[in-house]
Amino acid sequence: PSRQGAKMSILIRPDDPRLTWQGAISQNVTDEGVVPWRLPFEKLDLYPPEALQERAVMPAGVRVSFLTDTSSLTASMTVESDDPQFVDFYCDGQLFASLSADGSKNLSVTSLPAGQHLIEMWLPQHGKTMLSSLEIEDGASLLPYDDDRPKWVTYGSSITHCRAAASPSMTWPAIVARDRGFNLTCLGYGGNCHLEPMLARMIRDLPADYLSMKVGINIQGSQSLNIRTFKPAIIGFVSIVREKHPDTPFVVISPIFSPPKETTRNSLGFSLSDMREEVTEAVGLLKAQGDANIHYVDGLKLFGAEYADMLPDELHPDAKGYEVLAGNFVNEVARPLFS
Repeated sequence: PSRQGAKMSILIRPDDPRLTWQGAISQNVTDEGVVPWRLPFEKLDLYPPEALQERAVMPAGVRVSFLTDTSSLTASMTVESDDPQFVDFYCDGQLFASLSADGSKNLSVTSLPAGQHLIEMWLPQHGKTMLSSLEIEDGASLLPYDDDRPKWVTYGSSITHCRAAASPSMTWPAIVARDRGFNLTCLGYGGNCHLEPMLARMIRDLPADYLSMKVGINIQGSQSLNIRTFKPAIIGFVSIVREKHPDTPFVVISPIFSPPKETTRNSLGFSLSDMREEVTEAVGLLKAQGDANIHYVDGLKLFGAEYADMLPDELHPDAKGYEVLAGNFVNEVARPLFS
């Protein structure tokens, strides 16, 4: 026990089994603390390039959850990021506090309501985060959270990673998950989402009740696939995932609106309009082969030209734009297709 103000408190290690790490694929546990990863940490070498690994250590969508009757708690953590970052504390599904988390800090929450409650700490969506310890009041209970909500795995680029969201619980996947009561695993990796087979294998091996992926924008921008390889890559990626999820609802989403890329082709001859046609055809071919639960969604239905003023760099939505995208995803995808 340590003294916290006038009260005694209990120090909890971040790898304590009573803490439930949600949305993380793996953890790097050291004497200093726990760093969550959105890739298998022990097999990182099989997930090149370094740019993917840099984003995978950023805990977008990762929560530390537990049941407790403490009236106060303190989380000791270190966040390495170029942007201002926050940790969102939820009590029984309601936002209780959003605290600045830049650098190394002890983040304290007080005046929690009496009785046992579910506490969820949403970790920063951008930057590397290490949780070193958690403190609760001496004598307070601490129990693991057995989350029986439907599991939703979503894969994408920076537009799913949501660096510009107001806080970690305000990314569009986080908003959708809370609205629909989903247990989220967010696999949005800024600058990535190139349909790598190892990512397909990883998603294949995850438990999932619903699957979605939004593909194309970084493939067009970095010219990593062309008219010959893009459609086969989509078909192959989905087929790998389908090896263990043959009937899971699976939504494949084409790129959202980006003014300079809509009709202007890259050096490989690809515009976003072209890519939407290819995604449509890929999903159609899978359907024709008997996949009755795969669905195509046009990215323009989620975020089209009418929201251009929410694209400050003509590519990424701003914080308000991510809220709009979330609402449209609920209406176009989650309600009609995830049930």
